[in-house]
Amino acid sequence: MPTDSPSPGGFPTTRLRRLRHNPQMRELTREVRLSPAQLIYPLFVRSGRGVRQEISSMPGVFQLSLDELEKEVREVQRLGLGGVLLFGIPDRKDAVGSDACCDEGIIQQALRLVKRVAPRLFTVTDVCFCEYTDHGHCGVLDDSTGRTDVNNDATLALLGKQAVSHARAGADMVAPSGMMDGMVGAIRRALDEAKFAHLPIMAYSAKYAGGFYGPFREAAESTPKSGDRRSYQMDSAADPAQAVRETALDIAEGADIVMVKPALAYLDIIARVRDAFPGVPIAAYNVSGEYSMVKAAAARGWIDERAAATEIVTGIVRAGATIVITYWAKDLAGWLKS
Repeated sequence: MPTDSPSPGGFPTTRLRRLRHNPQMRELTREVRLSPAQLIYPLFVRSGRGVRQEISSMPGVFQLSLDELEKEVREVQRLGLGGVLLFGIPDRKDAVGSDACCDEGIIQQALRLVKRVAPRLFTVTDVCFCEYTDHGHCGVLDDSTGRTDVNNDATLALLGKQAVSHARAGADMVAPSGMMDGMVGAIRRALDEAKFAHLPIMAYSAKYAGGFYGPFREAAESTPKSGDRRSYQMDSAADPAQAVRETALDIAEGADIVMVKPALAYLDIIARVRDAFPGVPIAAYNVSGEYSMVKAAAARGWIDERAAATEIVTGIVRAGATIVITYWAKDLAGWLKS
């Protein structure tokens, strides 16, 4: 093999290409390593039988009935993934998202099924109301403001009730995603009072409003009927210090894991949170729009999906995330093993 020739003025003794020349050397010196155990796979559950309805904007992602969910979670457990994040699509929606807090709701049924057929699988539940309300917002609406707005404090009690219902059904962790002020504290108190002090909370601490959620809203059937969610989700152009402040509040209220969402456009926020809170586990959500744009480009032959997806998730971990929620979780588990 040819080697670099010394320049006329002499060549430095340090050649970083020596760390890259041999595949085994590259493997030995890698600092960022992906493992199926650090990946969480989102799943969308609805009622019925034999339902495996592909999301048109998310190839490879499906709405699943409980019998199809059974097959899916058996496979996820076999692959050794870190867990699943369950989202429910109820048959009936109302102004307060009643199905979310019902012990016979769709998520509660899904939890009992998962614990029966895949008992070793770690189950996380989305604690929010956008999938359950007829208006598509993340809590109880407050009509007194004259505009579409969520009543923060009226929503807190319902979030606690929802989390306790999930805990009774077998959830291993709850993940409040609505960006309500005080949501972690309200859920922590409710869980503790219901004798679930051991149950951890993964808080969506820095969740940004933006353009990457469209495919998810199709999957979860949660598009707001009016207004948007910018009054409670973070502004993408806000001072990054606000994300650190939000995260600090959640930790003080009892969050065990904190999250940044979306991931790809907010790698700097992941890094800031990591630096500000050493020792606190950080999750990042590789969201639907990030997934769908790679899928679309790969379908046209413009990029290699496996290479791009692996690079994206590696970058998320390199920025500081210890847990990645991604629709590529199953694929990545297979790619990593091969």
